[in-house]
Order: sequence, then structure tokens, then C-alpha cells
Amino acid sequence: MPTEQDIAYMRQSLALAARAAGRTSPNPMVGALVVRDGVVVSEGCHLCAGTPHAEAHALAAAGEAARGATVYVTLEPCCHHGRTGPCADALIAAGVKRVVAAMTDPNPKVCGQGLARLRAAGVEVVEGVLAAEAARLNEAFIKWVSTGMPFGIMKTAMTLDGKIATRSGRSKWITGPAARERGHRLRDACDAILVGVGTVLADDPALTARLPEGGGKNPLRIVADSTARTPPAAKVIRDRQAPTLIAATAAAPAERVRALTAAGAEVLILPQTATGVDLRALWRALGERRLTSVLVEGGAAVNAAALAANVIDKIYAFVAPKIFGGAAAPGPVGGAGVNEVAEAVALEDMDAEQVDGDILITAYPAVREGRDVYRACGRIGQG
Repeated sequence: MPTEQDIAYMRQSLALAARAAGRTSPNPMVGALVVRDGVVVSEGCHLCAGTPHAEAHALAAAGEAARGATVYVTLEPCCHHGRTGPCADALIAAGVKRVVAAMTDPNPKVCGQGLARLRAAGVEVVEGVLAAEAARLNEAFIKWVSTGMPFGIMKTAMTLDGKIATRSGRSKWITGPAARERGHRLRDACDAILVGVGTVLADDPALTARLPEGGGKNPLRIVADSTARTPPAAKVIRDRQAPTLIAATAAAPAERVRALTAAGAEVLILPQTATGVDLRALWRALGERRLTSVLVEGGAAVNAAALAANVIDKIYAFVAPKIFGGAAAPGPVGGAGVNEVAEAVALEDMDAEQVDGDILITAYPAVREGRDVYRACGRIGQG
């Protein structure tokens, strides 16, 4: 059974892991502590794919002090050879006495085998400590490794009466600076950002991560654009601050595709649906490219299509204390909508927080791919 001390050390390990947010994809964020005689002797976190795992960093820093120690790790130690060696074997070789893990790794290459290897070697194992927090931290990794598709996040900003623009189409700025900064931090943490061509034509956005302290990571920029109407001179192409992918269909004229390619964009031809680009086909293609998260910042049409395609796993809705009114002023989700209340997209696990003068509501669609795996990862333990 975990102790209060185990929980406290695991919280510290989770904070270590979160330092690398947005930098480890397609790997998970992992933090590790080596504790001996009630003293933290070393710590480590996974910094980026292809570099040593958190346990390896912590063991190297601990040296001989790891022998007989307890290691706290936010994810089950791996047991397979990838670009780095198995962490379970490294822990055994270091002579650790006890391993406390937050959650089992949903990766089929691991999935309980790492913990089993530790137990077989005589290492005491405690699992499920703050499992829910650990699963929330790595929700994008869990979705991708269990389904092959990236974790979709829909982010929108609206007034109290549910408008994303005035009747004349003006939207700058609905929310305040603090909420806009949170939006840029979401971009920094995601592998890709998606908008529709309508947003590009109307606003000419850069879709980059601009953080107050600098150093933001720009995601892959994706434009859902069935007929390749994106201008080659659009900011998302000409600024070269990040790669740009135009998700088009066979309906796109060849000369437009050539112009976009010549300007430096990649054009990916995908199947077409009644609402435009087949977003599920796009998500599968992105998953094959080892992208684990996509931030959807589209307008009402793209948001509706993404929800209908069941590629949205989480929603961030910023609500400003303003009222626009007007039947012609758009809301965050367009499309045909539903006829019956029972047909609504049901949300769960809702949370709300104040962000300066605005309110941020986060929630998860109750029907989404990977939900059962995610819940299994976070179900056990003290979280």
C-alpha cells in the first residue's frame, strides 16, 4: 500500500515530468526520483524522444546511492529495446529495493511487462499511486499509442452568449491577454494546429506559439482546404516559421496544388466527405507520422466537422464576460446541428477556472476513441 510519503514523492515526480511538456512526443512525459533513507538523492525527467529516459537520468545522478533505494516513476519502466535500453533492467542492475509507479504503460510493448520483470527480480513494486494525475498528464500519448490517432483538442473563445465573432465578423479580442497566453501555451504543447481555409482567408494567421518569455515551439500548421484555396502568399506558408500542410482533396485544381507546393507547403490529398476533407483520414495520416496531439482552432465549420468525425478528445472553451447578441453572429460550432436534445454531444469530467477576467471550461466528449484505455490508466490508485 502506498504511504503519504509515497504520494508526496509521486507529486514531485509528476511535476518533474511536466517540465518537458510539448517536447517528448511521440514519447510520454516521465519524471523519476531516487529516494534513500527519506532523502531525495537524485531526480530525472525524459527531455525528448531519442534521449535517455527519466529513470536513466536519475540513476546516473544517484550512482551507488541508488542501491537499496526507492525509485518513484510516473510511468511503468520500459522493458524493450528502442532508441534507448530497457529501464526495468537498469533499475535491477542498479540494485534498487523498491519501485513506486504511477500507472501502467498502455504501450503494447510494455503494458505490465516492465513491472513484472522488476517483481521477478525481487524488487518490491507499488503501482497506481496518483494514477489519475499521471493519466491526465499523458492523455495525448495514451490516445496515440492505443489507437494510432492523435489526441484532438478543440479550443475556442466565446462571449457569455456563445458568440465567436460579431455579426460583422469581428473577433479581436474576445478574451483578455491572460487567456490568449494560455492559448499560445496550448500551441506550444501540441504537435500540430488545425484551422480551416476560411480562417486563413479571413485572418491570415501565423499559427505560431508566441510565449512572453520566448522559446515557444511552433507546431505543424495544417489547413483543411478541400479545393486548395489557400493563397501561396499566406502567412502560414511564407513566414517559414514552421512546416505547413494543406489537407486537400481530389477536387483541388492541379495548378493550385503546384503553386502551394512551389511556395513551400506540403499538400496532402485525402478523401472527401459531405463537409469537406475527411478528418478521420487526416488523423490517421498524422498518427502514422507519429504526431500525438492536434489543436483545432478552426471556426464553426471546422469545429462541427471535427466533432462529427469523433476526432475531438478534449475541449478548452474560454468564455468572456461580454454579450454580442445578434442572430447572425456565429457560435463556436456550426454545421447542421442536432434535432433532438438527446442527440447532443455529451461532455464529462468538466472543470472551470478563472483566467484573469475570463472563465476557462475544460471538458471531454463522453464518446471518444481511447476513452476506455485512458480510464483504465487512471482508474486505480490514489488520484
